[in-house]
Amino acid sequence: MKLWGGRFTKETNQLAHDFNASLSFDQRFYRQDIDGSIAHVNMLAKQGIVTSEERFAILNGLEGIKSDIENGILEISPEYEDIHSFVEATLIERIGDTGKKLHTGRSRNDQVALDMKLYVRDEIAETDGLLSELLKVILRIMKENTSTYMPGFTHLQKAQPVTLAHHFGAYFEMFRRDRGRLSDIRKRMNSCPLGAGALAGTTYPLDRDFTADFLGFDEATRNSMDSVSDRDYIIEYLSALSTIMMHLSRFCEEIIIWNSNEYRFVELDDSYSTGSSIMPQKKNPDIAELVRGKTGRVYGALISILTTMKGLPLAYNKDMQEDKELTFDAIDTTNGCIALFTGMADTMTFNRDNMAKSAMAGFTNATDAADYLVNNGVAFRDAHGIIGQLVLLCLEKNISLGELPLDEYQKISPVFKEDIYEAISLETCVEKRLTKGAPGSKAMNAVIKECEAYLEEGKDE
Repeated sequence: MKLWGGRFTKETNQLAHDFNASLSFDQRFYRQDIDGSIAHVNMLAKQGIVTSEERFAILNGLEGIKSDIENGILEISPEYEDIHSFVEATLIERIGDTGKKLHTGRSRNDQVALDMKLYVRDEIAETDGLLSELLKVILRIMKENTSTYMPGFTHLQKAQPVTLAHHFGAYFEMFRRDRGRLSDIRKRMNSCPLGAGALAGTTYPLDRDFTADFLGFDEATRNSMDSVSDRDYIIEYLSALSTIMMHLSRFCEEIIIWNSNEYRFVELDDSYSTGSSIMPQKKNPDIAELVRGKTGRVYGALISILTTMKGLPLAYNKDMQEDKELTFDAIDTTNGCIALFTGMADTMTFNRDNMAKSAMAGFTNATDAADYLVNNGVAFRDAHGIIGQLVLLCLEKNISLGELPLDEYQKISPVFKEDIYEAISLETCVEKRLTKGAPGSKAMNAVIKECEAYLEEGKDE
């Protein structure tokens, strides 16, 4: 069923109809479409364009349609071209010719632009809420592991000792910035396109500020051509989702490595793992691997909409219908991945002894051994060379710096004394790092306190 057939003398080819139709995917924002229509008819009545009786009948009809869809009483029929025509045709069927007045002063162009903005705005709030829950889990792990020593890495090589709290704190910062990006996008997109018409406004005396305020927007859009052709906010949202997925993927990569037999840093809960159909000993990190894999899917949605929009002249073009399916899929994928990752992180356990042993075996305290020499009057460049010799010696003997006898230290440099072992212990190496952002417990606890305040205040900077 179409709302535009007056100028045509032939029916649309069925294949062309199916190719053109969007109901199969845009039906998911039926609620936003009805809410936009409710705002529009209230404004029409305020402006005297429809009577109060007509307003009452249309509002009752719209509320009934929304309720019946939500309760499963009304099925969205595939015979309609899109959700807008379904809602309007159903309204006319229920209340008669009065329903035909709903579309006064409105085009499907500004209608779909409104629906998509309302939908994305709701989904931004959903994504932000999921990130907030993830941050709570990360913060809990940070608080419980300020003294859980582990190797820090560069180039995937053991570098310097840190704590699990410090490592997870890096991801806290990433996801915190992701929330900030979502907040920025919401502020920038929060202008209402309703009333822009097809591209050039309307001759009806609409009060666009009224509908903007009614729907919770900060203002009405300032240019009607831009109103119906703007998809920047979708591109920004998909970019933010891609960044979130990149952060999740990095985190998953580390968990996959930590879960390997070679590392054994973490133990994944059975509820977030799978087994092998042939190898009974296997416990696979499938959830982490799938999150890592689905990152490309979200990237694809971003590239798709960028490519779709790059050559479009003003104002609306049907190409823009392609903004929906991939956006919906990217939203579902990202939100699902955040929720699953949160559950996986919340239930995994840490093998603290293995982490500490790995840090010691990887010479992560070599820099601190060099600092020991510097603090005892040796030039740093000389100290660097001395410790390099000691590392080679340890590798030959298959021991750590902490296990090397003092006489071996003193053969290379007489500066070494018994206190070298205290100086290169994991606790000393970590705890003496007290600058802001460092892994020492004093610095770490200050960050944790700030992170707690951030979550309690509900900031999304």
